[in-house]
Amino acid sequence: MAKKTLFPLFLILPFLIRAQPFYHDYLLDNQGVVIRSDRSERRIRLLFTGHAFADGALDILHTLKEKQVTGFFFFTGDFVRTYPQLTKKIYRQGHFVGPHSDKHLLYCDWDKRDSLLLNQETFMADLEANYAALDAIGIPRPDKPLFVAPYEWYNKTITRWCSEAGILLINFTPHTGTNADYTTPDEANYKSSDRLFDQLFSREKEDHGWLNGAQLLIHIGTDPRRTDKFYHRLGELIDQLRAAGYLV
Repeated sequence: MAKKTLFPLFLILPFLIRAQPFYHDYLLDNQGVVIRSDRSERRIRLLFTGHAFADGALDILHTLKEKQVTGFFFFTGDFVRTYPQLTKKIYRQGHFVGPHSDKHLLYCDWDKRDSLLLNQETFMADLEANYAALDAIGIPRPDKPLFVAPYEWYNKTITRWCSEAGILLINFTPHTGTNADYTTPDEANYKSSDRLFDQLFSREKEDHGWLNGAQLLIHIGTDPRRTDKFYHRLGELIDQLRAAGYLV
């Protein structure tokens, strides 16, 4: 499990305070990013990201409404411009809608994480363009500014830049696994929906309560090559989490 990092908390503490009641007994990864919210509560937050695909949107919205769950959605500017009505519908139904970068940029090298692939000026211009796309359809920058990085990949410098901009960078909780719902059968890292589901609950049975404050990430749409769509099991996921004693 991730441990609290030596990342300078003074950089992000003001934004953790502003993000109340979302975050107080939080857990950071080694890059200074919030990967769990309140570890003292058996509460789970569902994060949804979108860039190129939106095939699961209506199913997800239907399930969230049926189960009375508020989701946290993070969209790229490209997504917002392609699906403006859908994005507005999600926002109007009471869900949080925030940025996922404008062009879904890769911020740092996959193998050398501390090697940036862009400068601060480019980073901020892209992020501001994402906010502009949201603002153009009537979704203002929220008072509690949360952000999920593209590819869910970042480093300490990205965390610092977000903090300087007054934005709290968050990510899925490691080892929860649902973020792999984008993989396709032709890929070596492919994970079926059954495997993702079983992996999550097998660990929960072994370590009851390990999901306290967890943030589960699900993609709002995936490549057509993946016909086994994890979002079709969202209702079942919520039901089983609640049966295990978690608030969703």
